[in-house]
Amino acid sequence: MKQFTIISCCLLIALGLHAQASKGSMLIKNGTVLTVTKGTLEGSDVLIENGKITRIGKGLTAPAGVKTVDATGKYVMPGIIDAHSHIAIDAVNEATNPVTAEVAVGDAIDPMDISVYRALAGGCTSSHAMHGSANAIGGQCQTIKHRYGSLNPNEYPMEGAPRTIKFALGENPTRVHGIGRGIVPRTRMGVEFVIRKSFSEAKAYNEAWKKYNAEKASKPTALPPKYDRRLETLAAVLSGEILIHCHSYRADEILMLMNVCKDFGIKKITFQHVNEGFKVAPELAAFGASASVFADWWAYKFEVYYSTAYNASILTKNGVVTSINSDSGDYIRHLYHEAAKTQYYGGLTDEEALALITINPAKQLGVENRVGSLEVGKDADVAIFDGHPLSVYAVPVITIVDGVVRFDRANDPDDMRLDIDPIRATTTFQMGSDHDHDRCMHGVAEAMEQLFQLKN
Repeated sequence: MKQFTIISCCLLIALGLHAQASKGSMLIKNGTVLTVTKGTLEGSDVLIENGKITRIGKGLTAPAGVKTVDATGKYVMPGIIDAHSHIAIDAVNEATNPVTAEVAVGDAIDPMDISVYRALAGGCTSSHAMHGSANAIGGQCQTIKHRYGSLNPNEYPMEGAPRTIKFALGENPTRVHGIGRGIVPRTRMGVEFVIRKSFSEAKAYNEAWKKYNAEKASKPTALPPKYDRRLETLAAVLSGEILIHCHSYRADEILMLMNVCKDFGIKKITFQHVNEGFKVAPELAAFGASASVFADWWAYKFEVYYSTAYNASILTKNGVVTSINSDSGDYIRHLYHEAAKTQYYGGLTDEEALALITINPAKQLGVENRVGSLEVGKDADVAIFDGHPLSVYAVPVITIVDGVVRFDRANDPDDMRLDIDPIRATTTFQMGSDHDHDRCMHGVAEAMEQLFQLKN
């Protein structure tokens, strides 16, 4: 066993030294192609070469050595994107300080998380692995591709995706820090104070470095400011290099953070959950803010008592770039069902509904030039359904990432439950399982319990 462990560690180290995601080639023939951005193409083909879409049209021929996938009678759409997820990571919260911008979930990706395979089974090819919401300013998030089957965690981050960070408003940071630890923030206005104070410190830090860099050539004795990873990260937020994704519910707090962003020159932000976004839809649109929402889920705690299933439709009709997310290892398999609900609650068109789980989340993550629609030159992330994906009867049959088939309903082994021991007895009830919705506070209950025991 010891020898096996040593060999495994050496293998993982070797993998980490060379991370090159697999790219594939194939021709998808004669499907109904839902491009999302360029209409629906009946009886059309999609040619994929070395992980990229190179041609879309009718009567295409596969180059030598390139396999053909028959999509006759099936629907071909862009791979689904989840703008709010916690799969492929475990330690979601760093609940030790109201501000933990220095940590990054991308440093600890779990390539063997079975939830990634389950997401692929729902046609989902990319997700935004987010830090939790225990902190007013949390850790950095990671946009990942669902390259399940690779054991190399360095293959999961989407190459070139903009950096993102998690902020949080409301009950979560006030409960964890104010009530749980007796420190600021204890109130909603305290959350605003923490964010403003942090931005002010980051601005001063950035100015100190600018001054040093301007003087060091003419003044060799000049000393650089003390490096601070937290402030370095926040300075990148102020410059727009890092995009804010903020956990939020109430309309008053949404307006508050937009005002804070205006004061510090931040122009791009995506509000997550944003259950009361419909109340301030014109204001969100005027600012240029995006919204990533649940389809029809609320009332799971006091600040989320009031919402509406028309939220996504109202935001969309007001010109807000809107997506529907899962925040769940279970719902991520059903995002096409979640998007379809907006056709009942708000009458969105097929293109508008599909945009909620494809091109719109891609825009929110800053990767719309790579994924989110079927266009020549984009990454070959594709989902093939046996029926229209907005139909309750539709079933994903093949999911492709970078031209590589990562899920195949007909040909995959019957049992892909890699994390289940068939001999060990397992209870049917598991606290904190992947089927729990709203995983933003995953792990915090245990930390709070430990703190309570220390106090007593």
